[in-house]
Amino acid sequence: MPPRSDEPRRDPKGDRRGSSRDAADDGRGSEPGIGGISGARAYTPRGRTVRDERGTPARGTGAEQRRTPRSTRSGDPFRPALQVLDGGRAAARSGRRDAPAAGRGGVVRTVSPRTPRAPGVDEPAPRRRTTPRAPRRADRPVARRQSRKPPRPPKLADSRLRLRLGTALALTLFATIGIRLVFLQAVDAPAYAGGGVSDRLHTVELPAPRGAIYDSTGAPLVRSVEARYVYADPTEVKDPTAVAKALSPLLAIPVSKLVELMKPRRLENGKESTFAYLARGVEIPTAKRVQALELPGIGVHRDERREVPGGDLAANLIGFTSQDMDGLEGLEARYDDVLAGQDGKRVYEAGLGDLAAPIPGGYSRTTVAKPGSSIALTLNRDLQFRTQQILSAGMAKAPGGTGAAVIIEIPSGAVLAQASNPTYNAARPFPSDPVAREDAATSFVVDPGSIHKAITFGAALQEGVITPDTVLPIANSIKKGDTWFSDTHPANGKRMSVPGMLAYSSNVGTITIADKLGRDRLIDYQKRFGLGKPTGEGMPGEASGRLLPADEWSDSSEGSVPIGHSVDATPLQMAAAYAAIANNGTYVQPHLVKEVIGPDGKRTPAPAPLTRSVLSPQNAAALRTMLEAVTTVDGATGVTAAVPGYRVAGKTGTGSRLVNGKIDTDKVSSFIGMAPAENPRYVIAVFVYSPNGGGAAIANPAFRDMMQFTLRHYRVPPSAGGSAPKFTVYPR
Repeated sequence: MPPRSDEPRRDPKGDRRGSSRDAADDGRGSEPGIGGISGARAYTPRGRTVRDERGTPARGTGAEQRRTPRSTRSGDPFRPALQVLDGGRAAARSGRRDAPAAGRGGVVRTVSPRTPRAPGVDEPAPRRRTTPRAPRRADRPVARRQSRKPPRPPKLADSRLRLRLGTALALTLFATIGIRLVFLQAVDAPAYAGGGVSDRLHTVELPAPRGAIYDSTGAPLVRSVEARYVYADPTEVKDPTAVAKALSPLLAIPVSKLVELMKPRRLENGKESTFAYLARGVEIPTAKRVQALELPGIGVHRDERREVPGGDLAANLIGFTSQDMDGLEGLEARYDDVLAGQDGKRVYEAGLGDLAAPIPGGYSRTTVAKPGSSIALTLNRDLQFRTQQILSAGMAKAPGGTGAAVIIEIPSGAVLAQASNPTYNAARPFPSDPVAREDAATSFVVDPGSIHKAITFGAALQEGVITPDTVLPIANSIKKGDTWFSDTHPANGKRMSVPGMLAYSSNVGTITIADKLGRDRLIDYQKRFGLGKPTGEGMPGEASGRLLPADEWSDSSEGSVPIGHSVDATPLQMAAAYAAIANNGTYVQPHLVKEVIGPDGKRTPAPAPLTRSVLSPQNAAALRTMLEAVTTVDGATGVTAAVPGYRVAGKTGTGSRLVNGKIDTDKVSSFIGMAPAENPRYVIAVFVYSPNGGGAAIANPAFRDMMQFTLRHYRVPPSAGGSAPKFTVYPR
């Protein structure tokens, strides 16, 4: 079968099949443009022709029309028929409805208008070609039939990219929500759960009792007892004056003060205060009467009160606490960390309003309170009371004065009594004079005067400068630098024994011996006897005193230091030095605390006191014997300090103190002694500052009475033989 030519089919006249004919040529009268397949009209579903639908002008208007091949088949259902009319050639695929551009293979037809036919005349049927098709010229290339590939649809946006992006965003969102839920349910759950519970939690404080302070026998010197405090909510008190008048008789507080306490006030954060203490440490029966009044805005809660059975008994030692049970002064402050307990609390979930009761099965947690430990002192309550009583009686003769007394047990170094005057009531420390609250034994700094001579003589004995039998000629006075030092008992150049020098408190004799000893060795023994630094007894704020360094000595210091001037010391330091003499030359650190008693009753002894050797036992015994001359020799300075039936070794002293920045000369009188002298059991030191003088008339008898009571209280038998050796002051 011969290949189909791409040329359009022609009729015998040479015209293309389906082309329009002029009415004069075919002899048929009809409407122009009607006839053949080319005149077929395509109707759209709306009853309009394809041309009408596309807005092209109808045939027969006389205008030449151009057919432009369509770029796609999807838009025109009559596309195949039109291609047949065009000779089977494919239209240009430029996608444009206009005439194809030059050089492109599009076919352009010019349709002549037809002559309309007469009505009723049928158009003849199309004629078939009977002659064979002319052979194709050899020089003309065979036209290729254009491929009928479907046109490429318009390129749209890639939906897969959008789907992937949306999926990623959705997964990220759900992952974030999931992770957050895990944190909320697992990690942060306790915090959020607690936030809701906190609104229903109630907290009740469980106060821990503060430890007590006992004497050596277990008698309480101070202890804590349960009490109540009365408080006010100023925002709920409607009539402060009426409330104050109702509370004043019960609390023993003036109405004006109560009204002031109940005044509304703002806190630092700007909120109104809803709490104000009205009274602390109220006794329970009184608190119950306050509750019975049912006053609006007034409440009562558990409290603790420090009870001091003895009032002023050892008050200067014990000190006191604040209303919050914090130690402020004395041993209460020094051992606050031991005495104070750790408060506990109970936290539970409760309802609100009228249902403010613990919720069964709700949150509940209790921290048990830990009571504080107690302290047992070395003090003896009876001895302390009697010592204070004797000292107060003597100080009544010295208005405006200051007195101190210390009793040390030998050989333990325990302080059995430590009294001060003036004193105060530790149960009601306010108002009181701060000076009255000081412990004079550890804060009363004086130059000790002649009681220091025992240190000078002890050092001379230990260094071999003198012996108990040494006799020296003693002048009435001696000059050191620009200062003359004289004796109250002139020797007029006579030879005087060492016991005689102590008995008459010879300044000249002491300075003479000190010259042989030397300043460096004297300072060394001062330190050995415990001067120049605190004893560490246990009292807070203990004074250290001061020693004059050798490089600061002037020519007059050669005379003043050996006799106890230009030296600063406290009564406790001097008492400890004499305790070393009484303890066969061994210094034992004085101490107040005996043991610590835990909440469970376990007793822990206090650390052992520091000890050191100062004198040999032989020299200490010799010095004690020589000191007995002070209370036995006729006309000696300490005769009034003698205790009947007991041998007493001791020394008197007259010193000075600093008052308002000035030295108040020779206004401090003292006596330090030990008994029984042959085997000392106790050392007692009494210091009296009397602004008007005459302190010796107070210190000596006070020592006697205190020592006598102490010996009898502990049932110490009288001295064997009952009297001291006979001393010769001026040997021939």
